Amino acid sequence: MHSLDPPTGDLSDLLDGVAALATRYVAEVGELPVVPPASRAELRERWTGPVPLDGAPVAELLRDCHDLLFTHTRHQGHPRFFGYVSSPSSPVGAVGDLVASLLNPNVNNALGAPGPAQMEHTVLGWLAEALGFPSGSGLLTSGGSMANLTALYVATRRAAAVGEHAGEHGLWGATPMTVYASAEAHHSVVKAADVLGLGRSAVREIPVDAAFRMSLPALRAAIEADLAAGLRPVCVVGTAGTTNTGAVDPLAGIAGIAGEFGLWFHVDGAYGAPARLDPAKRRLLDGIELADSLTVDAHKWLYAPVDCGVLLYRDGAHARRAFAAASHADYINLPAGTPADDSFAFWDYGVELSRRFRALKLWLMFRYHGLTAIAGAVAHDNALAGHLAGRIEADPDLELLAPVELSTVCFRVVRPGADLDALNEKVMLAVQASGEAFVSQTTVGGHYALRVCVTNFRATRDDVDRTLEAVLAAARGAGEPYGGAASTTRAGR
Repeated sequence: MHSLDPPTGDLSDLLDGVAALATRYVAEVGELPVVPPASRAELRERWTGPVPLDGAPVAELLRDCHDLLFTHTRHQGHPRFFGYVSSPSSPVGAVGDLVASLLNPNVNNALGAPGPAQMEHTVLGWLAEALGFPSGSGLLTSGGSMANLTALYVATRRAAAVGEHAGEHGLWGATPMTVYASAEAHHSVVKAADVLGLGRSAVREIPVDAAFRMSLPALRAAIEADLAAGLRPVCVVGTAGTTNTGAVDPLAGIAGIAGEFGLWFHVDGAYGAPARLDPAKRRLLDGIELADSLTVDAHKWLYAPVDCGVLLYRDGAHARRAFAAASHADYINLPAGTPADDSFAFWDYGVELSRRFRALKLWLMFRYHGLTAIAGAVAHDNALAGHLAGRIEADPDLELLAPVELSTVCFRVVRPGADLDALNEKVMLAVQASGEAFVSQTTVGGHYALRVCVTNFRATRDDVDRTLEAVLAAARGAGEPYGGAASTTRAGR
């Protein structure tokens, strides 16, 4: 018999070594280049080899982990990492992931994993309370894409139950269903419609206003046109913090229209929902409490390690009706007489059967830091974005391309007579290559934009200033000598 339990001494050395690596990383990550210089080809040449047949000593494993991972990865924990919507991992949350992986429960029902299941319910209740959502019914998911997919599934099955077909018969021969989301909504909404068999064209992309928020008159007109055409509108998706610019749709107004037409109202707050914790931004998200379902990515702006998505339901009975009919098999049936509390199963509320123990990291973070500290970090991120926006507006060589509602700032370098899209792409690549900071790119109003998203509890005002200086230095080095006059091609936003 070959046991995979290492000797006690080796396990202790391995855990001590990992703890030392983690402690050193947290202390020194700000001194590392944000993006490592090595290419994938170099790494492949160094690290590709035959499968090892014999084990290696702990010291060698720790050395290789440090060399391959700690020094050759893009450091999202760096205080000047401002790319995408990606936060540093809370070290306390990371410890939760370690313990969860060691225990390795399958958190699919209350009977098989009673402690972890209850911890998930507790965390969901805490999140609902913190965000002002009326119910803690729901589940943790791999991320926002899975949460959005699950919400749309529940919405379509709710509509099907009152029509000519139900989940048992699929969508064959059914009245085509339609879903409504802004033109700035996350691509996972369209992907969900594709996966569910509605078709990508079933998602009506509603135009946005000058602040990139969904137009309510256009939403109403689209629903009325589809009803007149004999189609079945089923769901409206409001976005609380678009990925592109951080815009927040008029959620209360969308809720009113959805209620008027009897549609499911889902809020994709994967990025922006935690802004409810910032008193300065809370009113911006009024209406989130009216949603039938809400997506939040705790691994975005609540600083949890990936993966940690959240889906909350106003009324979990809709989800249970949608999933329970397909959740019958002898191997998951519970014994007769099982108490009601013990018969709860997460598979009746989402897609997955096997589910990792995601709640522990959030539970530890809430218990260790407290909501006040987490909310303070979110508010600090918003303040840093406001500081950056102010500096951009004061510099004639820079231009804001969108209002700064949350913690995302979209801007560009301007230069008379230059191809601004090409110039700004060069600037973005140069900043990334410098290792000093990391900004990403997007397109705003047809313009190539530099994008800074501040979801970083390690960032300071000095980090924001250094990032902007890295942008200006890259601009000076891109093409012709850097000018000082404002471009006549400014977008005027």
